[in-house]
Amino acid sequence: MSSCSRVGLFGGTFDPIHNAHLDVARQALVQMELDKVILIPSKHPPHKTEEGMTSADIRYKMVQLSVEDRVGLDVSPVEINREGPSYTVDTLKEMKNLFDEIMFIVGADNLIKIDTWKNPEELLNMCPFVVAPRGGILKDDFQGSIFQGKDIRFLKMSEISLSSTEVRERIMDGQPVDGLVPEKVLNFIIDEGLYRTVPEEV
Repeated sequence: MSSCSRVGLFGGTFDPIHNAHLDVARQALVQMELDKVILIPSKHPPHKTEEGMTSADIRYKMVQLSVEDRVGLDVSPVEINREGPSYTVDTLKEMKNLFDEIMFIVGADNLIKIDTWKNPEELLNMCPFVVAPRGGILKDDFQGSIFQGKDIRFLKMSEISLSSTEVRERIMDGQPVDGLVPEKVLNFIIDEGLYRTVPEEV
């Protein structure tokens, strides 16, 4: 069992990771009194087309760069290393074997659609869900039967408006993204010539 017993898991495509992602991770780390937040780039996101998506290895590298020198933040290749679609329920089962306590960090816009995920009832019963405000979705919107009796915790922070799509589009249009992505990630994007065409968003 790991010495970091209370861990937040934050999955996503991270194409690219940006400062709002890191802000959510830091807020969860502090507000939920976690030992660590682990960011988990998905290899084959079930809800997104892979056409035009940056390769998993490149996205993993960007997340890796973003958490360097950031105390309490880490990255895991658990979904990158697993074959097939990156189902959250499979990831949580795997991570529950590694840590004493886990929480899953998710944007409100994604959690509200959890009935489209694999085994949503089982998923919601596996651990507390830590929700970042996004998409104008309110606490009161989580009144459906699927959420009844589940451990849903809301972060106290400003609504997240920045998206990876916006970052990609700004780069394609030649607009600056300083302050939107970590400096190491921006330098990597420039060096690799990423996002000269915008991946399709679903």
